[in-house]
Amino acid sequence: MLIKVLVVDDSTMAREKLIYLLSSDPEIEVIDAVRNDMDALAAVEKHKPDLIIMDIHRPTANSFEISRIIMETFPTPIVIVTVEDQAVGLDPIEAGALAIVPRPFGPGRQEQPAMSRQLLETVRLMSEVKVVRRWPKKPSAKNGRPAPAGELPPVRPRATPIRVVAIGTSTGGPAALRTLLSGLPKDFAVPVLVVQHIAEGFMESFVRWLGEACNRPILLVKDKMLIQMGNIYLAPDGYQMSVENNGHLSLKAGISENGLCPSVSYLFRSLIRVYGPQVIGILLTGMGKDGAKELAELHELGALTIAQDKASSVIHGMPGEAIRLGGVSHILSLDEIASFIVRSVAESTSK
Repeated sequence: MLIKVLVVDDSTMAREKLIYLLSSDPEIEVIDAVRNDMDALAAVEKHKPDLIIMDIHRPTANSFEISRIIMETFPTPIVIVTVEDQAVGLDPIEAGALAIVPRPFGPGRQEQPAMSRQLLETVRLMSEVKVVRRWPKKPSAKNGRPAPAGELPPVRPRATPIRVVAIGTSTGGPAALRTLLSGLPKDFAVPVLVVQHIAEGFMESFVRWLGEACNRPILLVKDKMLIQMGNIYLAPDGYQMSVENNGHLSLKAGISENGLCPSVSYLFRSLIRVYGPQVIGILLTGMGKDGAKELAELHELGALTIAQDKASSVIHGMPGEAIRLGGVSHILSLDEIASFIVRSVAESTSK
């Protein structure tokens, strides 16, 4: 069955290039291409596409608002494309868009084939995601307290305190991370290390976007940066991040693992070496298996390991693989994770 795609872009030339690229894949059919938000809403209602490709920089466009309306009326997977990487905000992700990818360059550029393959692969994968209707957003946590969650599993006694929280995620991760990190209170003193797979060039915007919702400093890591209590650290584009015995973060360029740089596996192995059981390791929504084997190894050492459940994940690849390997202490919904790790850290340091 063909994947029915709607293209939304104000530029005639850009629309034609996208149509040409998408139509080159025998599994994809462009059912319509429109230039503005009102036409997009009408086209979604008329054609009921499997996926929408939307340019984020359209005149008079409000990418957050149009994404929100689509997700509240005709829930459809949305992929954002843009060429203005550094200027991109991630509000469409908060509204329900699944991914942001760079628009492929024109013929003749060295990067063009790889960028084209990335877009086509994203379309194929995201078209299979079963999105649900978004309802008006509930009030978020206030006054530095985690948002309420359902009944959580009991916190098990630990022989040693938790010294670090490490999170790995990919597709669907930006919104999931914002939910989790915004649920950590201001007095949550344990440092948090994050590897997020995201299209190259978006990390600085991503850090700013996360910072708007969180109560704690969020830092894009530099080599030899000292880990300090209370901070959140994100691995930068094109570098593998690891922890060192002296309490610093180390970056290595040009090393790909699982086809990824940064990779969750690389970070988690360093945690095994340096912290052992004094870790909370978490895998959130994401494609593939990055970090799953290493999370299982942390689990064997006695670390507390958490996988996001399938129901709240956009893609259950990474957490699902960790569960399959038997490497997970707890399977929790996204809304439960912040409250559970806050309780776990408090219990481990109260002795």
